[in-house]
Amino acid sequence: MNAELPTGWTIERVRALSGDPSATALSIDRLVVVEVAGQDGYESLRPDVIIAFHELCLVRDDGEWFMGELDQDGSVICWSSYGSDLAEAIRGL
Repeated sequence: MNAELPTGWTIERVRALSGDPSATALSIDRLVVVEVAGQDGYESLRPDVIIAFHELCLVRDDGEWFMGELDQDGSVICWSSYGSDLAEAIRGL
């Protein structure tokens, strides 16, 4: 199942801003975690949107965009939040 991009966004707009013509929305039916700062562990995220840029991903959870990496098993491991603005998160790629 693919979730909806934020209002005003299309996959074509994401591709244009990122410069990645292969950017695509992924199914949210997968394990997604984020590293817990200052700890040796992970916290599960419940994304409503995942956008893949080759191995890198942007994951939206509770209105916040997280940067992560797509693992070989299809899971996504995120390392930090890039805020609530998709354009700013894309610029952080």
